[in-house]
This record gives sequence, structure tokens and C-alpha cells, in this order.
Amino acid sequence: MTVSQLREKCVGTVKAKEGEEELLEQFWAANHYVAGSYDTQGDFERLNQDMVAVEKGIANRLFYLALPPSVFKPVTSMLKAACMSPSGWTRVIVEKPFGKDSASSADLSEHLQKLFTEEQLYRIDHYLGKEMVQNLISLRFGNMIFGPTWNRDSIASVTITFKEPFGTQGRGGYFDEFGIIRDVMQNHLLQILCLAAMEKPVTTSPDDIRNEKVKVLKAIPSLSLSSCVLGQYSGDPDSDDPDARLGYLEDPTVPEGSSCPTFAAAVLKINNERWDGVPFMLKCGKALDERKAEVRIQYKDVPGDIFNGGTVRNELVIRVQPDESVYVKVMTKTPGMSFNLQETELDLTYKSRYKDARLPEAYERLILDVFVGSQMHFVRSD
Repeated sequence: MTVSQLREKCVGTVKAKEGEEELLEQFWAANHYVAGSYDTQGDFERLNQDMVAVEKGIANRLFYLALPPSVFKPVTSMLKAACMSPSGWTRVIVEKPFGKDSASSADLSEHLQKLFTEEQLYRIDHYLGKEMVQNLISLRFGNMIFGPTWNRDSIASVTITFKEPFGTQGRGGYFDEFGIIRDVMQNHLLQILCLAAMEKPVTTSPDDIRNEKVKVLKAIPSLSLSSCVLGQYSGDPDSDDPDARLGYLEDPTVPEGSSCPTFAAAVLKINNERWDGVPFMLKCGKALDERKAEVRIQYKDVPGDIFNGGTVRNELVIRVQPDESVYVKVMTKTPGMSFNLQETELDLTYKSRYKDARLPEAYERLILDVFVGSQMHFVRSD
């Protein structure tokens, strides 16, 4: 394949914004394509020779493993044997799924740690690059208004939700190998849970933040089936969307009779002083009623109610997508002569408040972090 042929395949997805057409041309001009197999050292030696031919001075190398998980091992072994930078740094980005269970994850981790140092490895979870996920640390630890109430004394529950309005769209064969739990819950949602529940780190350095995340995970007991709900979507025969009329098992790429879940809900508990007794509810699914990802923190009822049951619980909602926002549901008096209460919102919607701000894509942030060597938003081996 030539770079021109590769560019043709990307016409529908790699587009320049107005005024950035020349930058896109410069990007494509910097591309090179080398074909080879995943497990042949000669092909990787040829890749190394091609890289040396275009490198000047101190040359850093970044390898992004956007590959089938089954070839992570041979590819990384070949990279270590033939493609390490002789003059600069070498870093490796590993995409999910990072193993299929605890044993395979540990096996892959052990393999990678024999080849690379922890500073060279970047296990990417693109949700950690999203604006509002990164904002969780700032909201929690940069505002006195939230800190004193961020505990079991004031908070009734925490719900972390991920919803997609479409099904597998012909990718059911891939999805069926992993399911919604491995695809979304145990990585995206669990990482958000860690940021919402962790203690204040000593500093904002990557290791201090990741140390606090690990403490949260260690405090979560193993999940029992009685605390989970699993489901699989069926088709809606009345829908105008042809894709919506197909159930999961009607996707021709899905194995017949598959019991793979496309929806999962789980209630996690955290056994520590801050969160004892507070349920953390994780919910994720495909082919649902809307596209949404959010963290919803519901506070307890106001003690000593003087409004005859007219109040409802306060909520702090952090909307990750779409339309990034932070809003707080509060009770206020209705305007006018009456003294009735109504629920309203203190609303910070980014596209309204920061009209001219450019919010970079999650992968854009994270790849830049790799270039500068920051591992704050990446997952550590433990």
C-alpha cells in the first residue's frame, strides 16, 4: 500500500477544518508506509532502516499498538529487538483491551515489563483524555464548596453512566469477544470512579494521582452476581432506522445464540472511612435511548425538613458527553408572592460559557501527553 492509497481510505474521516488545509497537506507529506508481518524480525529490521533514513539528529520513537490484542506479544518483542531508538526515547502506547481476564492481563503486563520500563509504557484509556473527566480533579480539590461534603455524611449515591444509541453496526464479531463489561465498564467507568472517589493526592504528579487510584481499587470488594444486572438488546420493529430494527443476535457477525451482554449495571461498594455505605452504580450499554456519559452525585435529604416534603435531593452532575457541562440541582423559592419551592439548576455548559474555546479531542490530549512524557492520564500496571 502507498501513502496515497492510505489517504484515499481516510477521506471520510481525516478532514481539515477551514483554514487548516495546508496543515493537513504537511501531515500527509510526513507519512511513510512500510508493510510487514507481526512476527518476522526481518520486517522490523527493514522498518528500523526506513526510520533511520528519515531521522535527523536525536530521534525519538513512539509506537502505537492499535492492533489486535493477540499480536501484542510478538510485536513488542520485535520492537524491542529491532526498533529501539539509538539516540532518543522510545515509548509504546498500548490500546485496550489489555487482556481478557486477570490472568491474561497479568501475563501481558509481565511480558511488557520484561521488555520496557514503566516510564516507556503508556496504557491508553481515551476517557481519561476527555475534558470533564480531567476536570474532576479540579472540581474536587480546587473548590472549598465541594470538599467538605464529598463523603458518606452528605452523599447518598454516585452513578456513572455510559449510553450509546446504536448497536454493534456490523462489528458484533469483535464486540462478542469482549462484551460491554470489558469494553466499557472495567476501564472507562472504573477509571472515572477512581477519580471521583480517591483521596486528595500529595501533588498532581502522575505517580501521586495513580497511587490514590490504586488505594480506591484495593478498597472495593469483589463484585457478586446479586449486585449486577446484565442484558442484551433486541430490535425495535417499529423504528424508522434499519439498524435499530435489528437485535444483537440479528447482526450477521455475531455467533448464533450468543449470551454476550450489551448492557450491564453494577453496584460497587468502597470499604473505607470516606465512602462506607455509599453505593457507586456503574451503568453502560448499547442501543439505548440516547448518547450520554455522565457522573451523577446525589446528596442526602436535608435533615429537619421545614418545607413539608417539598424539597428534592440536590445533585451535582458532570456531563462528559455530549455538550460538556457541570450543573448542580438546587432548591429555590418560586418567583413572585408565593413561598413555594422549585428545583432549578446552576448550569455551567461549556459551549455557552466558553464559546471561543477549542476543546481538543481525547486522543489528541493523550498523544501529546506521551510526547512530553506525562503519564498522569494513563493506567499503571497495578
